Amino acid sequence: MRQIATSLVIIALSGTALAQEAPAPEAQPLVEITPELDASISKGLTFLASQQNDDGSFGDGSWGRGVAVTSLAALAFMADGQMPGRGQYGEHIRKALDYVLDRSGESGLLADDQAPSPMYGHGFAALFLGEVYGMSGGDEALQERLHEALVKAVRLIERSQNEEGGWRYNPVPNDADVSVTICQVMALRSARNAGIEVSSEVIDNAVEYVKACQNPDGGFRYQTRNGSSAWPRSAAGVATLYYAGEFTDEAIDPGVNYLIREALPGQGLRRGYFFYGHYYAVQAMYLAGGDAWRTWWPAARRELIDLQSPNGEWPDRTVGTAYGTAMALIVLQMPKRYLPIYQK
Repeated sequence: MRQIATSLVIIALSGTALAQEAPAPEAQPLVEITPELDASISKGLTFLASQQNDDGSFGDGSWGRGVAVTSLAALAFMADGQMPGRGQYGEHIRKALDYVLDRSGESGLLADDQAPSPMYGHGFAALFLGEVYGMSGGDEALQERLHEALVKAVRLIERSQNEEGGWRYNPVPNDADVSVTICQVMALRSARNAGIEVSSEVIDNAVEYVKACQNPDGGFRYQTRNGSSAWPRSAAGVATLYYAGEFTDEAIDPGVNYLIREALPGQGLRRGYFFYGHYYAVQAMYLAGGDAWRTWWPAARRELIDLQSPNGEWPDRTVGTAYGTAMALIVLQMPKRYLPIYQK
């Protein structure tokens, strides 16, 4: 796997001639998990558990309850090593799983009635099912139900890919954007990791679509037509390439450097799509490894811990508190490496 040189990181942060000439310092061991981080995670998980609705769902704010936030909340518990019915939050995961499985339609779409932009929720929900299916066993009835729902979900993703190679808000192959595309690619990668057959042609086409969205500055625009780079979708673009198995593609290094240059945590709070950006950026940097991860992780950890409220929540004014808290917890638990999707 390619690594970003320490000297390039220094250049990206300072831009000075002196920094460009400075030798790369000897790498020191990175302490990924600290007592402060453990305390923050524990408090956050306790708060998140208190937000589960009686029907097993999670969600508040403008989006309300639904499969997207419910799946992300369950993944936050699973990132702590919990499983449905097992562990401190096992029952919370089990109830969330039942909620999502109950919303598997005949077409394979995982969605609530009248859900806005259903392919977002479908991608997160299919990812959740893939992780559960790949990690659990023993309950044959549950495994059979999971397998059926997951296969149907994967086939829906495959047949709704548009001619450019991406996906958009609805399960029809009419349009595409980077943001929805990464959700589907992660779901496909999780399903393939769990042993479900996934079309290699679909993955290859997704790679070509995402690469067509990269700008000369290394960042990614929202769609293939002209547009500016932005850090959340650039993080999604880099993550898409990694999850598609493109670890050495020439598009990756410019994308990683763009993120370090434009969005290194601690350089000023970026409000737009904040948790979404952190969610994909930490995955991109973890998969990049080396100096990129060494530079990004302590800064991201510090920023999120500092933003946590005393009661353990991470508020999000757009999608809601359960969403913000779940996303922050997934990011902060990346170094635990419990979920197969986050393992190299």
